[in-house]
Amino acid sequence: MSTTITQRLGVLSDAAFTRPAHGATLTSSILVVGGSTAAYSATLTALQLNLDVCLVQPQAVVGGQFTAQALPASDDGDLLRKKAGLLTVDGEAFAISRSQKAFRDRQRQLQPVAGRVVSNPGSGWVSPLATTPVVAASALNEPLIPYLRNGKLSLIPFAEPIRVVMDHTGQRPKLQGVIFGDSQTGHEFTVTAQVTLEATDLGDLLEVGDIPAFVGQEARSDTGEAILPEEARPQCQQSITFDVVVECTAPGRGVPIGKPDGFGVVPWLNLQDFTALFWTKTKAHQWHKWDFFSDYGIFRYRRLQRVRLDDKKVHPGDISVINWGTSSDPDHLFRCGNDYRPGRLVGVSREERQLHIQRARRRSQAYVHYLQTHGAPNLKPRGDLTWTADGIALEPYIREARRGKALTTIRHEDVAETFFPHQARARCFEDAVGIGQYHYLDLHGNDAEGHVSPKGKDVVALPFSLPLGSLVPVNTDGLVLSAKSLGTTHITNAAYRMHPMEWAIGEASGFLAVFAVWTGLAPRVLATEEQHVRKIQGFMARNGIPIFWFDDISHNDSDFEPIQVMAAAGLIRSENLRTLHFRPHGPVSRAVVATALVNVLKLPRTVPPQPTFIDVQPGQHWAYEAIETLYAHGMIAGVGGHRFAPDGPITREQLSFLVKKAMPEVYDQAFGRTPRDRQNLQRRELSRVLYEVLKGRLGI
Repeated sequence: MSTTITQRLGVLSDAAFTRPAHGATLTSSILVVGGSTAAYSATLTALQLNLDVCLVQPQAVVGGQFTAQALPASDDGDLLRKKAGLLTVDGEAFAISRSQKAFRDRQRQLQPVAGRVVSNPGSGWVSPLATTPVVAASALNEPLIPYLRNGKLSLIPFAEPIRVVMDHTGQRPKLQGVIFGDSQTGHEFTVTAQVTLEATDLGDLLEVGDIPAFVGQEARSDTGEAILPEEARPQCQQSITFDVVVECTAPGRGVPIGKPDGFGVVPWLNLQDFTALFWTKTKAHQWHKWDFFSDYGIFRYRRLQRVRLDDKKVHPGDISVINWGTSSDPDHLFRCGNDYRPGRLVGVSREERQLHIQRARRRSQAYVHYLQTHGAPNLKPRGDLTWTADGIALEPYIREARRGKALTTIRHEDVAETFFPHQARARCFEDAVGIGQYHYLDLHGNDAEGHVSPKGKDVVALPFSLPLGSLVPVNTDGLVLSAKSLGTTHITNAAYRMHPMEWAIGEASGFLAVFAVWTGLAPRVLATEEQHVRKIQGFMARNGIPIFWFDDISHNDSDFEPIQVMAAAGLIRSENLRTLHFRPHGPVSRAVVATALVNVLKLPRTVPPQPTFIDVQPGQHWAYEAIETLYAHGMIAGVGGHRFAPDGPITREQLSFLVKKAMPEVYDQAFGRTPRDRQNLQRRELSRVLYEVLKGRLGI
């Protein structure tokens, strides 16, 4: 008999939660530690793949950035905002997964505007999708409720890791379980699991487990990033922000948030940091002032809810989240709003952490008080939307965590435009298990000295990918890195921390954990052996998760899996590196097929003393080695007259002859959905056919 579980205003009923007794031990296939966005998406991924999960988090609400941190205005990259065109598909169909799109669509359904479902319920000018934290939490809760009812999910709130259970008998330490402390009852309990995910917002599991990690800004010798100084600066971290949800009321209906002690006196409540104005420069390089409630003012910057369909004007009843810092104005002052820059939360004692959290919270109260007394008296804190009394979030918005030392470290050189001139993508990792994009490396530094500040093309981030190796710690088995604790650097974390990417990181870490349970293999093995990498990639793509950047292939396309895996593997990619187009219906040249087949089969390259074909000469045609290799293996012939016609189109029938010679055992499967006629072969068909050849070679 299933348990009765409901939700109200984004909070699950008491029956949803497991509250272990002191000294209790629970066992689960997968343990997810943390309350981050990635913790949620990893949990949902594993549950949907029919595994049991224990999720232990510091709050009752799930979702991290979207909920407890009160920032449900998604930080989307430009590509996610794209609308379908003549040659491209909608951004939500190629830049994020099917699951993440379902979450976004459900938010829209739960928060109509004037009775209509709209693409952006809040219509804040910085985010193409914004709703209230309660709506985000409600949309996140819905898919979990069936698993809570049938017992597949154990959800433990108000608990944080305090120690780990480690097995040191093998070649590497193996994480077997985690000991937690309940912040409300004081109970200590243990959860053991086959695989544990580090998905805390600050990397606390790494700290209590003494697992190798980086804190703050690394040294050049740590990461190899040329932009870094020689010495590490762990004190240089990104600032935190306590978000505040407020309503624009009718005149005279505002509710004061109250003036905190020390307002305008203590350094972290410095009035010079606050402003109600936003300044931009016109094309004529003149300053333009935007008042707080104006079309492009601070209130509408992250507006979460609007009462009218008019998407620019602010009206009484509209709701916004205050998350604001601006770097310039006509006086050239740095005004960081409610960003809290003094101190840091990682690498310090819990007492010092709590001191900064309390000060950061008071700072946000001070900023709202400043706004209410400097031109915006008609503001009302909406604590009913943040599960607090004063509209200030349950937790600070976290931008940076302790980062695990991983098999793969994603570096500045893997992401920034500087290193990929005239290209549409950043580094395409061949073990990619996700993609992300934010237009720049958004570093909100604290006030420690020595921050590196990339500029120009060094700060522009091209569309990037997520390597499987970044989820695997270098020397700890039984553990998968997730959230902001994966193998990024201080610099690259600034792009990988955004909402859509953190969701993708959670999905990838969830799939890796599931495969580790299914196969009994360590995450390290799964991430370093090709047959496992390709199997994981294929399964993820089959479930609608993009792992390579193409803007003309939807995650619902019937050939999405082969196109994505073959591209990630470096076998069939874009014809032009300057675009994100795959051109699925485009023709394929004989040279492209020859090169792809050699690479798929991993044939040893053969170079004869004299070229075989007069139109394929060494140093003159890029496919010379591949064509000669296939010829040496007796797999291809020319078109007559000692010519190969490398740039001419190839037909489906001609490809079928090649596949039958190369790997006859997969021939029927490879052409199960592709006619063997004399029509020109399409690029999607080449991916579809050779994907079966790849799987045949790998035995998957």
